[in-house]
Amino acid sequence: MTTQRKWWIGVVILAAIGLGVFGFQSSMSHQKEEQIVALGDSLTYGVGDESGHGYVENLEQWLDKNHDDPVTVDNYAIPGQQSDGMLGQMNEAAVMKSIEHADYILFFIGMNDIIKSNGGDLSPLHEDKIAMGKKDYEQNVQRILDQIREKNPEAPILFLGFYNPYPDKPEIGQIIKDWNATSQSLIEPYENVTFIPTNDLYEEKSSRYFSDEVHLNEQGYEKLTMRIIKAYDFE
Repeated sequence: MTTQRKWWIGVVILAAIGLGVFGFQSSMSHQKEEQIVALGDSLTYGVGDESGHGYVENLEQWLDKNHDDPVTVDNYAIPGQQSDGMLGQMNEAAVMKSIEHADYILFFIGMNDIIKSNGGDLSPLHEDKIAMGKKDYEQNVQRILDQIREKNPEAPILFLGFYNPYPDKPEIGQIIKDWNATSQSLIEPYENVTFIPTNDLYEEKSSRYFSDEVHLNEQGYEKLTMRIIKAYDFE
């Protein structure tokens, strides 16, 4: 083999290697990152889960295992937050930027609205005060959804319903059902918003699923995560 021919073969091999590396880097650079934005209160924050995950991180890990693209989460949940607080977050540039680029939006708010409108607890019940709180909740949620859809018209919004933290008290259960029905009617005009019921998940109060009076524990959040996965087709 002549020296010149060897030289050309070397050039071809190096070119092939270079194209291969370029193609690999190009494919990596075009790999889409899936982004979850979570909005809510202590339940979305994950309070009570000793693993530190909560249902949001559980869902992130599930998507990482079952989707080809990497997943990131922006969790803007604030313990103790009510719907008016979430509405205020719509004025924050960082929150709205995340919403604009979100592939999925988790929405779980309102339990604090119920509790605080009743005076800070749920015993005794003051139905007139709770009814007033529900009107504020309706207005806030509608304005939040309007602003989300203005910024991101297409991303699926997974709207989680309420569960009764005191299933042995049917009078509280009736309030929960009423607010869930209101939530379902609120989301009807919006495209690609899925209501995910949770009230049937915890029909018995047990330390198996609860860490305290209201919040879930690790097993409780895992149960909630599986409900989300079964209720929405992430494919």
